[in-house]
Amino acid sequence: MAFRIFAAPSTVAVALLLAAPPQASAASCGNNAGGFEAWKAAFATQAKRNGVGKRGLQALAQARYATRTIAADRNQKSFKYSLEKFMKVRGATTIISQGRARKARNPGFYGALEQQYGVPAGVLIAIHGMETGFGGFMGDSAIVSAITTLAYDCRRSDFFIPHALGALKLVDQGAITPATKGAKHGELGHTQFLPGNALKYGVDANGDGRVDFYSQADALASTANFLRQKGWKPGVGYQEGQPNFAVIKQWNAASVYQKAIAIMAARIDG
Repeated sequence: MAFRIFAAPSTVAVALLLAAPPQASAASCGNNAGGFEAWKAAFATQAKRNGVGKRGLQALAQARYATRTIAADRNQKSFKYSLEKFMKVRGATTIISQGRARKARNPGFYGALEQQYGVPAGVLIAIHGMETGFGGFMGDSAIVSAITTLAYDCRRSDFFIPHALGALKLVDQGAITPATKGAKHGELGHTQFLPGNALKYGVDANGDGRVDFYSQADALASTANFLRQKGWKPGVGYQEGQPNFAVIKQWNAASVYQKAIAIMAARIDG
């Protein structure tokens, strides 16, 4: 199976977009809804300079301050759990059981991904199960509103601004709309890509000419591409202390998450 990396408008342009620091002329961040509309007006100028087009700018204008996103960002308790409790709360036993069955049902698909990207099925399946319960729940928050709220919020503005720009570019390209729903931090699709990463690492796996992160094939191929581009070494171990464990860290910064993925992946593959 051949997969095509989605590189619109250009890989170089996207890399520059994601690497560029926020423009100095952007409006000040804020910690409540009070300054959001003024921030959006200033951010629209920054977005234009970064190549966001008419549809993306319209989506920005329609964005609303996402109070549920802010509440979720301040209350990420599960990442503070012990590994044992984290795995129990996140349903690791079920993910492993269902993951083995999924791999057995579609070995050709996962085999093709591993052949192209070097990432074993267990890792992709574990991430898929952990993030959305294999697509069972992909979020109920408007992506553009969520990610622009986080870009405005002072807590991690610099981190989220490139992803807000990425989301607006995805709207320009028709990959998402202003109404597309995702997780509370603006992640989208089966494996919950942040928009800037979706723009950069998206893959059209089913050959329909577009990248759809709500398509399982596209989402899993894109996840494999992300890991490979972040330094995944084919045939090398991914448990804690092994070379590819560092690449799992690129997917999620929480150590308890990283350890859980490595353990579940090994059990799915084993």
